[in-house]
Amino acid sequence: MSSQQRRYLDLAEQVVVVVLYGALFLRLWPGGLTLEQLAPLLILPTEGLVVVLLLIRRRTDQISTNWWDWLVAAVGTTLVLLIDKGGAPVAGGLGPFLMVFGLIIHVGAKLSLWKSFGLVAANRGVRSNGLYSVVRHPMYAGYIISHIGFLLAAPSLWNVAVYAGAWAALVARIYAEERLLNEDAAYGRYRAAVPYRLVPRVF
Repeated sequence: MSSQQRRYLDLAEQVVVVVLYGALFLRLWPGGLTLEQLAPLLILPTEGLVVVLLLIRRRTDQISTNWWDWLVAAVGTTLVLLIDKGGAPVAGGLGPFLMVFGLIIHVGAKLSLWKSFGLVAANRGVRSNGLYSVVRHPMYAGYIISHIGFLLAAPSLWNVAVYAGAWAALVARIYAEERLLNEDAAYGRYRAAVPYRLVPRVF
């Protein structure tokens, strides 16, 4: 595949995510400001940041053309956009707390990446500062924490199924990204300095 074709793939990723976010926004926009509506209000701006970073990111032709990498990126991205408003919150304020805590982590990680952010495995430069000095995939760790918080704030079997699939895709994305990034010597040095992917001393 030529460099130009790879750049078209890069652009296609942006278009699809913008359309999906628009659908999520229309589905989750709350009708009021009750506790039940807090979870959607927290989800929308964080997912909106994904769209913004995708639109301003650095172009690359070092993007994977492996069909599996695109599948897990597509599944992981689209599944989380299929959540619903769920039922009444459980565990009191723990859900919103975890959502905000996870939000701080994954937004901080996104801001560290800035124009290197992407969904499909690609090399837009190795980042090792900030949260990336603690684990290699802090953004995904933040996502999981926020997702758990959302499940507590808006519980439903549908949302559990959505997030279970999203987490499986997330782990697959980690391996896909690292397979491509391992071709870069700078990433090899970074991996040696930061040995854990999501949770220090665990994984």
